[in-house]
Amino acid sequence: MHDARYDKLAHVLTRHSAALQPGEKVLIDAFDVPDEFVIAMVRAIRAAKATPFVQIHHARVTRELALEATEPQLEIASAVELARMKKMDAYIAVRGSHNITEMSDVPDERMRLIMGKMRPVLDWRINKTKWVVLRWPTPAMAQQAQQSTEAFEEFYFKVCTLDYARMAPGMKALKALMDRTDRVQIKGPGTDLRFSIKGIGAVSCGGDRNIPDGEVFTAPVRDSVEGEITFNAPTIYQGIAFENIRLEFARGRVVQATGNNPKALNGILDSDPGARYIGEFSIAFNPHILHPMRDILFDEKIAGSFHFTPGQAYSVGGNGNKSRIHWDMVSIQRPDYGGGEIWFDGKLMRKDGLFTLPVLKKLDPEYLGK
Repeated sequence: MHDARYDKLAHVLTRHSAALQPGEKVLIDAFDVPDEFVIAMVRAIRAAKATPFVQIHHARVTRELALEATEPQLEIASAVELARMKKMDAYIAVRGSHNITEMSDVPDERMRLIMGKMRPVLDWRINKTKWVVLRWPTPAMAQQAQQSTEAFEEFYFKVCTLDYARMAPGMKALKALMDRTDRVQIKGPGTDLRFSIKGIGAVSCGGDRNIPDGEVFTAPVRDSVEGEITFNAPTIYQGIAFENIRLEFARGRVVQATGNNPKALNGILDSDPGARYIGEFSIAFNPHILHPMRDILFDEKIAGSFHFTPGQAYSVGGNGNKSRIHWDMVSIQRPDYGGGEIWFDGKLMRKDGLFTLPVLKKLDPEYLGK
């Protein structure tokens, strides 16, 4: 049965996020999503006078391939996918899964091999195409969010079809502030972190890369991070659930990492030399996302949160750090999560999840949620 919400979301993705132009070639990468939505996307792309291409994935099949993936096999797959990606002007990925931990029993060394071999495809897509990535609502996601399936679907479409243009003035002001900032200090329960973002530059994200969206990111000067941070949002990475992650830094490097699964945590951070350095620092403000649901595309946008990311930096707003991993770890600073402060060059710019500077007030939920 046709759902009008599919058409509205497809319009946001093709006209706002990807801003498709006539003649552009677009790859739809569909992971366990209804055919009806893929068809809505195909039609929306054609309505923009662009050309759609489609790739269909199923999580259980992907897992089976990953379990025994070989280096020669992955080299062929990488070459084929890279050749196709080089033909595309835009990439739209819609990722649904009935089991978000489907890949949890794929051996760690196999995941490192896969991620390393497929990295050129990811790098080309991020740096050379217009792209947008989003999840698809499933009963598993509703369970994570501790909502009924129907209530979660309503939440999902409300969040994903937000008027992202409304964020533009506040994001512009925050980007300008971050562009001229040197020293950052973050304080909160179990957190006293200090680093520099001087000369890196910031990037605004208002629905043109991820849906849902609402963040401005940069990266710390690679060797400048000092202190400790405790993350109060649970996370799933490489199919493994983590909670209460605490990282200690010296000269930019994670020198101690603890949490509920320290062996797996340190195994991921030992993936390569760059995995223990930070590739991203981001401040988030989506007014409709308030609580973690172990889905990073939602959790990294939580109102009143920031995320700090071990691993690969982006080419824009990045510090040059290279790694196979890119692991967004989230800390929520609203009072219901213990509060916290962010200071720029000795001036308080956000306290308990709300901006203190008048020029940034348009990023608070009171304004964006209207």
